[in-house]
Amino acid sequence: MAALASLMLKSRASLLAPSHSCLLESTRFASKKSGGSSKNLGGKSPGRRFGFKKQDGDFVHAGNILATQRKMRYHPGGHVGMGTNNTLYALEDGFVRFTKEVYIPAPRSPEATSVITKLPRGAVLYKTFISVLPVKQEGRFKLVDLV
Repeated sequence: MAALASLMLKSRASLLAPSHSCLLESTRFASKKSGGSSKNLGGKSPGRRFGFKKQDGDFVHAGNILATQRKMRYHPGGHVGMGTNNTLYALEDGFVRFTKEVYIPAPRSPEATSVITKLPRGAVLYKTFISVLPVKQEGRFKLVDLV
């Protein structure tokens, strides 16, 4: 009888003061899951608009952009500079000239091994150069102006 009474007391005690194992089992989670929203953002910006900005024979000032390009499609000629993103710009005031010149790569360069071997025999390679012909200064000398 005494043993029965001690069991009843232990069960009542466990009801009043729950053990640590019951706390771990009765953990409540969030009722709403926080799901991230996925939207297709971007793609609304206009294109980069590569290509010629000035045509053959146009007058340009120093600093004007002549052509924008992703790869080396046009090469800088006389009085033309090239930016870090292959943008060609004028270094002096003058008129724009486009020329095509025959291109012969060095015999053992990577271009010669990768490009020329794929071309048919007798094919000629050309490169397009953009140059600026500066405006002639008639009757004016910089040394005279400095004195």
